[in-house]
Amino acid sequence: MNRVAAPALVVLGPTASGKSDVAMAVAAAGPFEQPFEIVAVDAMQVYRHMDIGTAKPTVHDRASVPHHLLDLVDPDHDFAVAEFVVAASTAMAGIGERGARALLVGGTGLYLRVLTDPMEMPGTWPEVRAALEARLVDERVEVLHAELATLDPPAAARMEPTNGRRVVRALEVCLGSGRRFSSFGPGLATYPPVPFVQVGLRWSRPMLALRIEHRVHRMIEAGLVGEVVDLLERFPQLSRTAGQALGYKEIIEHLDGRVGLDEAVAEVVLRTRQFAVRQERWFRRDPRIRWLDIHDDPVAEAVPVIGELN
Repeated sequence: MNRVAAPALVVLGPTASGKSDVAMAVAAAGPFEQPFEIVAVDAMQVYRHMDIGTAKPTVHDRASVPHHLLDLVDPDHDFAVAEFVVAASTAMAGIGERGARALLVGGTGLYLRVLTDPMEMPGTWPEVRAALEARLVDERVEVLHAELATLDPPAAARMEPTNGRRVVRALEVCLGSGRRFSSFGPGLATYPPVPFVQVGLRWSRPMLALRIEHRVHRMIEAGLVGEVVDLLERFPQLSRTAGQALGYKEIIEHLDGRVGLDEAVAEVVLRTRQFAVRQERWFRRDPRIRWLDIHDDPVAEAVPVIGELN
């Protein structure tokens, strides 16, 4: 992958940590020699027509600072990590050619790692995956995780036993390729030096939980239910990935009549909090990240420190 002249800057953190606001403040008014262009490192913001629930940058923000890797595919497409690598590499090469600096922003840990630490990407085996997903209809995901622990102990140890999507993917690779899922790339448990400045935003668990709750309610007020209705009219069959997006999955359950709106919203809050914990655990493993403890205002507290780091 082509590298920009100055080290790319990464602003990361769990959902609702304020990383997008910090990135915009840095890009719009930061004391830096090169102009920044923002690269979204988000597995859900790649989907078109999924704006409110993925907290995409506003039209104003996109007009103020160039953004990349938003709205790449329709939500009936099962976007793969390998596709993200190609799109991100192309975007970052273009940023460097324009004499700008890449500012990576996001909370999708694996997507970030494949950019900071390029690795061999495994292929896909749709028939194997379909068989595994069919098993999940009748079997608990923990059963499949136990099988993964037998086939690939390192991979099983790195993921939650209840994370069906990741367990299925790892088993798909093990069974389809005949290799351990953990054998691809340099290894997600290693952290060699990289030409990236990585800054993480860290909140206390109670404060982050409160921010998540407020964010979910703002999304509902902004029209998330209507967005999901429109989305399903355009794409009756969402991809496996898009259909599991936080906020969308629960609102779809509500629209199907399985739960009331209040119950769906409460479930979005709960699952988002659980997701944030998983994000924190993923990022906490990386010793190359400079963590900033945020107490009240992420922009006011983080931007000056980032300026000193650069």
